[in-house]
Amino acid sequence: MAQDWKGTAYNQVPHSKNEIHGDKVAKHFGFKGGLVPGVTVSAYLLHPAAVSYGMDFLGRGFAHVRVNSPLYDEQAFEIQIENQIGHQTRTQHQEQGDQGYSAVLVPNGEAPCATAEIHVAGTIADPPVRREDEFGDQNAASVPATRENMEALRESGCKAFTYRWNADHEMSTYLRERSGMAAPYSMEEYANPSFVLGISNWVLAANAYMNPWVHMETKSQNYAPIPQGTKVVGEMEIKDLFDKKGHEFVDVLVNIFDVESNRCFSSIELRAIYKLRGL
Repeated sequence: MAQDWKGTAYNQVPHSKNEIHGDKVAKHFGFKGGLVPGVTVSAYLLHPAAVSYGMDFLGRGFAHVRVNSPLYDEQAFEIQIENQIGHQTRTQHQEQGDQGYSAVLVPNGEAPCATAEIHVAGTIADPPVRREDEFGDQNAASVPATRENMEALRESGCKAFTYRWNADHEMSTYLRERSGMAAPYSMEEYANPSFVLGISNWVLAANAYMNPWVHMETKSQNYAPIPQGTKVVGEMEIKDLFDKKGHEFVDVLVNIFDVESNRCFSSIELRAIYKLRGL
């Protein structure tokens, strides 16, 4: 069964091209400082799943994470587990092997800032198939993230981008002390959620220039763990565009594949604010 867990937040990218992670721009928008990446907040909520379910989570786990308010660098927090699903709590509608939980992330002395629903099914649907989208150039300037340009990308399609998972990547750990991560990440060196979910962010940002922008929510389905040294490709499509309270939102679907074998590692639905109110 998954257990509550305490940690200290780590902002891996205070000098990111997305300046919402740096103090100057974040404070301009009313935050106390640079925001810990949403994918790292997500990794904290998924940590108990990797500890308790191990490779089952990396190979079959589903997670729905919502980030509702900021978490800051070096802020102490607790992951509180709720509503567990397991062998002793399974209902007649749940499959043999189903496990999971809901959880909240609570910064010390504050209200919860993020929530998660985790599910590891006994069986999962077939993974997506790679489309062989055209590769984009990481060094080329992307179009500004205006509503017009985002609509055009939705109609014409988006570029695919590649990344390599290794211990030198800036998202190679979600804690300052790498050894504190769950064993599949710290000991077996499979890609952790900061990297895996991060791919959805990077592919979006590579297709349309956004600064600053905010990661809000992901629904992710794992199909296989990503081993050390693997080169992956992220293929993206824009599913929806809308505005709410003056912010401009985008929903995208990003599927992650092995560049060489085309094996699907993960499928991620990302919701983000690509244009903050007042910009």
